[in-house]
Amino acid sequence: MKKHVLSSAQIRAARALLRWSAADLANESALGANTIRRAEVAEDGTSLTAANELAVRRALEAAGVEFIDENGGGPGVRLRKSGKEKPRK
Repeated sequence: MKKHVLSSAQIRAARALLRWSAADLANESALGANTIRRAEVAEDGTSLTAANELAVRRALEAAGVEFIDENGGGPGVRLRKSGKEKPRK
């Protein structure tokens, strides 16, 4: 199954669900916090390379986020029932 490109809104929403800061996501994905912030301010899509997008996707999915593809209502995110939230600092 082909994975669709993440939107900046999906990344922001996923972080909010997990209560992660940009620095938390950067740490979990082994990217810089500025890379995460730049990706999240884009209007359409992100400024991420394919490798960096994959790192972000894997970090968020490992934490329990599911990405929902466009299905008439727009792309989105949700938490799996057994998702593990990172404790708030």
